[in-house]
Amino acid sequence: MDTKVAQTLDGKALAQKIYAELADQIQSLQAEIGRKPGLAVLMVGDNPASAAYVRNKERACQKIGIASFGKHFPAETAFGELEQVIQSLNQDERVDGILVQLPLPPHLDSVALLHAIAPDKDADGLHPVNLGRLVRGETGLRSCTPAGVMRLLQEYEIELKGKQAVILGRSILVGKPMALMLLEADATVTIAHSRSQNLPDITRSADILIAAVGRPNLVTPEMVKPGAVVVDVGINRVTDDAGNSRLVGDVQFDGVKSVASSITPVPGGIGPMTVAMLLQNTVWSYRKSWV
Repeated sequence: MDTKVAQTLDGKALAQKIYAELADQIQSLQAEIGRKPGLAVLMVGDNPASAAYVRNKERACQKIGIASFGKHFPAETAFGELEQVIQSLNQDERVDGILVQLPLPPHLDSVALLHAIAPDKDADGLHPVNLGRLVRGETGLRSCTPAGVMRLLQEYEIELKGKQAVILGRSILVGKPMALMLLEADATVTIAHSRSQNLPDITRSADILIAAVGRPNLVTPEMVKPGAVVVDVGINRVTDDAGNSRLVGDVQFDGVKSVASSITPVPGGIGPMTVAMLLQNTVWSYRKSWV
């Protein structure tokens, strides 16, 4: 029996291509602007996963010529202190992007801190002003993970116009902005979630299936329409019986790749694209500050 295997949508390779493009842009803009772009990543506490993400972001900044103004705070840091730091970064002309690394310790209000960031320095694209611009179809900073999904689909020339797109997950980080971006690209969009009934029926209707719920291996081959494009946004750490841990997505990759036409791997799919879009947002703000 001839079994076809889905093409892999390589986010890692595309991220490297975007870094090269951004490095060229920075080099030519720096001569005019007289400084490098600047990104401030604020981290509170000692979450190991967050620390790894922050290191990746800082390495990527260094690679393409973005100055890092990152700050690491003890877990018990008060809200008022962080708010003051954000306000001073808002005023700092060397800083084009500000990002608060989530999750924060429980005593801190992450939404209120996000609101404190100047909308034009909101490197994560999650400020209500930027989400409002997305709703209205206006230019602005876009939420990094869904923007990364859109850029990857574009790179592989995957047609969205008129297609049925199903998103699993309704978070403000991914699901909701993802739906708006797909609508903007003329897809017909359904958002499914933990309360949706007959989930396999909904997912099997999808030409484009995007999984973003944070549940390991939730999407099985039976839930996927043959020939669908499957984008796995989930990043879950699982441990086997021998105590070895590894990263897996929300999609059963090995099973689904024999049903789908295209699929993103975990790791190496949307994760690197999220960081690339963060840096792209920073460079966009950098250019905008000069115009």
